[in-house]
Amino acid sequence: MKKDIHVPKVEGIGVAIIKDTEEGDEIWNVYLINYKEEPINNVLISSKGYGTLNQKKVNTSTLRHFFDVIKGQSYQLIEPISEDVFGLSNEYFVTFYIDNIIYDKKFVFVPDTIKDDHFTKVRIIQKDGVLIK
Repeated sequence: MKKDIHVPKVEGIGVAIIKDTEEGDEIWNVYLINYKEEPINNVLISSKGYGTLNQKKVNTSTLRHFFDVIKGQSYQLIEPISEDVFGLSNEYFVTFYIDNIIYDKKFVFVPDTIKDDHFTKVRIIQKDGVLIK
């Protein structure tokens, strides 16, 4: 039965965590990037953090975000993120539609990877950040 279920491969989608500046203050934001030419529709993103901090098991609240459409070759701000959770695994589960076909993919920033050492140029946003495709 499982072999009969077709799970389409997700390509051309990324999640980036970027250090932005707002009113002179540095803040970190999470973005969904659509590298595809076509738009993605009915985008649902579930985010959470989990792991161990100070020898205690920690689970953050689960947040959900919905966007009707994210145009091709564009990006969408998902949420701000606090540096306090960079020591946790930060997971973004993205579900969307293209031509009435549902796609989903989990993006996980493992502990201590959100730092300047791992920055890369995020092409569509034209800023440096940590990117998972």
